[in-house]
Amino acid sequence: MFAALDASGKSTRLVGGAVRDSLLNLELNDIDLATVFPPDEVIRRLAKTGIRAIPTGIAHGTITAIVDSQPFEITTLRRDVATAGRHATVAFTDRWIDDARRRDFTINALYADLITGEITDFVDGIADLAAHRVRYIGDPLKRIAEDHLRILRFFRFHARFGRGGPDPAGLAACVARANDLMALSRERVRDEVMKLLAVADPAPTVRVMADTGIFAPVLPEIARGRVDDLAALVAAETAEGIAAGAIRRLATLLPPDPGAMDAVATRLRLSNADRRRLVLTATRDGSLAELAYRDGLASAVDRGLLRGDGDVSAFAVAWRKPVLPLSGGDLIARGVPVGPAVSHTLGAVERAWIAAGFPTDLAPILAQILR
Repeated sequence: MFAALDASGKSTRLVGGAVRDSLLNLELNDIDLATVFPPDEVIRRLAKTGIRAIPTGIAHGTITAIVDSQPFEITTLRRDVATAGRHATVAFTDRWIDDARRRDFTINALYADLITGEITDFVDGIADLAAHRVRYIGDPLKRIAEDHLRILRFFRFHARFGRGGPDPAGLAACVARANDLMALSRERVRDEVMKLLAVADPAPTVRVMADTGIFAPVLPEIARGRVDDLAALVAAETAEGIAAGAIRRLATLLPPDPGAMDAVATRLRLSNADRRRLVLTATRDGSLAELAYRDGLASAVDRGLLRGDGDVSAFAVAWRKPVLPLSGGDLIARGVPVGPAVSHTLGAVERAWIAAGFPTDLAPILAQILR
């Protein structure tokens, strides 16, 4: 595809996360390219070799090329003419430096030659990457005014790539403009918060955000004192070798109340599955086996970790959902009248069976219930 788009390799370059992550020897996910060619020329060049091109953001110069089911975003170099929130009026340009200066953070404004791999860096992104520093390009307040989500992105990128405290100028701008987060859609806030909580250890960054009031406009339930619970959970996940769970981590930051958790789930527009999983964390009584049987293994693991159980990982590996060795027909054969009594009795037997630890021999339970 690269050859079809730009055989010389001089007019199109890799940009952003793909360059950053390759420099850090991280697995590449999204692959974005920047080009001097206008969108219609990009489409024409791709079409000549039969590559499917989708005009996903053509007004802003973005074409998505699909090669072997892999999407590649190709965006024409741009400069901002006017900005308002996340809505920008742009003009296409052939100046790479103009394109770099409109991006959010220096570590995301690196360009790589498609043929030689040579890095072009207009904003000292390589130095910031080496220093584990996340820094806005230019005036942080201006970058935030262009897109309010950059407040949350600042902290997410710091949690993933930063070391020590956040860049002071960036932090000060985020604190000053924190109320701008209320203008964002709930979905954008949700996605960014979930990505933040999914990094290896978000606790130090979340502590800064809680201490400085960043969450208050959109998640006022997150209090400073609850960050210790998040740190404890991260330590437990690490000790148990269990993958990070963003919903589980969110639960540590909220009041352990089903109503409060449901309200947050509604506000963030979580999926029904994630909403249920979050709300279930508020109720932590019962053995791991009981919780897994009733609510699923993932929910049991959540609650085991949250309440500090040991050997949660071993339980998860060994768990196989037991099957109640009794049917309605068995109860009828034992003299239970056909009708609602069968369902009622079966439920009573199942509850007693769960409480007893899922024994294979139901005789003592049946003797008690059917006497």
